[in-house]
Amino acid sequence: MRSFAFASVFAVAAAFWAADWNALAADHLDPPARTDPAVDSTPDRAADIADIYAFTNGTNVVFAMTFAGPAAADAPGTYDRDVLYTINISNAGLPTDAEIQIRYRFGRDANGNVGVQVTGLPDSPDPLVGPVEQTLSRNGILVRAGLYDDPFFFDLQGFRDSKATGVLSIRKDRNFFAGQNDTAMVMQIPAAMLNQGQPLNIWVTTARFGGQL
Repeated sequence: MRSFAFASVFAVAAAFWAADWNALAADHLDPPARTDPAVDSTPDRAADIADIYAFTNGTNVVFAMTFAGPAAADAPGTYDRDVLYTINISNAGLPTDAEIQIRYRFGRDANGNVGVQVTGLPDSPDPLVGPVEQTLSRNGILVRAGLYDDPFFFDLQGFRDSKATGVLSIRKDRNFFAGQNDTAMVMQIPAAMLNQGQPLNIWVTTARFGGQL
């Protein structure tokens, strides 16, 4: 397998960077040479990370990794069997070492139905498998892959105007991501399965089997 990686970082404690990474972080359409249709005529949308969100919910930790967006509201989810998605979690030792790596891939059955396989969950070495757009559960863990409204707010026009004029032109009533979707993997894991007595550091990567399209 020849792969390349895109990385996006959300640090629950402090952000960290490894000096030998090809890219420190990425978001929508980044790196543009591989994901931006304005730069690449065959953008790799499936491997394009949007954001990683992490927060606590009572006694649980919730992760939401979004990718393949922004997409029009009537576009289907993006489920590419040749992309490997990894949520890396450091909960002990060096913050750049992932003690937990939750990986997932998509596939189709003989009838063309899309499913997801999740490995590396902290409760068991066995994979969790099931259809997309349904909540899968095991030992208090909830997992759901599907299409979601893009949760990010950003005034892209105001950002470009600010760069061009040097005058801050961001407006709160203008959201470039409104009405657009991302494909996402959302999971809830009991905090007790992750807690090793130090803050969590979280980052995500994608890798394509066989290299870029």
